[in-house]
Amino acid sequence: MKMAQLDRMHSGKGFIAALDQSGGSTPKALSLYGVQENSFSNDEEMYTLVHEMRTRIIKSPAFDSQYILGAILFENTMDRKIDGQWTADYLWEKKNIVPLLKVDKGLADLVNGVQLMKPISNLDELLDRAVERNVFGTKMRSVIKEANQVGIREVVKQQFEVGLQIFQKGLIPIIEPEVDIYSADKEKSEEILKEEIKKQLNALDKDVKVMLKLSIPTVNDFYSELMSDPHVVRVVALSGGYSREDANQKLSENHGLIASFSRALSEGLSAGQSDADFNNTLGETIKEIYKASIT
Repeated sequence: MKMAQLDRMHSGKGFIAALDQSGGSTPKALSLYGVQENSFSNDEEMYTLVHEMRTRIIKSPAFDSQYILGAILFENTMDRKIDGQWTADYLWEKKNIVPLLKVDKGLADLVNGVQLMKPISNLDELLDRAVERNVFGTKMRSVIKEANQVGIREVVKQQFEVGLQIFQKGLIPIIEPEVDIYSADKEKSEEILKEEIKKQLNALDKDVKVMLKLSIPTVNDFYSELMSDPHVVRVVALSGGYSREDANQKLSENHGLIASFSRALSEGLSAGQSDADFNNTLGETIKEIYKASIT
């Protein structure tokens, strides 16, 4: 199964759906979906509602492997079922979509112009569970706010250290050092970031594989050389706060870069929509993101 999934992620046409808003961002994701905070009174009820939303997206006929290569899940979603099957199994067996898992625990405070990941206390146990649940890979996010050489080096070093731990468990890590799209020196940050990523890639043993999830670069095709690195399975882009239209436009100008959008994916969906409206809206969105991803 892993080889089929690896081939799909490496050379399949399509994009990655990020369905991984977690604790902090869940109320916001629900309210955009039309479910207000007074609809739930504790975390368990909130996660049940968000699982219903994700189930509706995943089960939609629009959520099709013709367009979607993989889906990133939040831990709580991995530990729930769709039609009696673990979510990851449902994705792969019923939909032919590769399951991935968000593993980070959020961001530390800003130091040296960057936010490192907070320590991931239960990482080992979480990775074991992910392997047991037939998850293919993971993703974890840090943020770069300023073109600070020391900070950016720290971010990339931390990402690759944790990434190696993940790879050793038999999972493919998605390394995600996001550059803030509103940063005053975004282009300079990207130059430093690319150099640091190249250093880390060059230091890897030859069998190690990673994916990269990066902000859409200021200079088109800036990450092409990372795409051709033998360690890199795929380079994917986050929408990073751009509107879907802007994100798609910028993405289409970067050859070989594919989307991994979350907020831009669920834009326009709401709990009150009829199934027909829901599926149509989702279908249009998916086709637009797909089109921008296959350039």
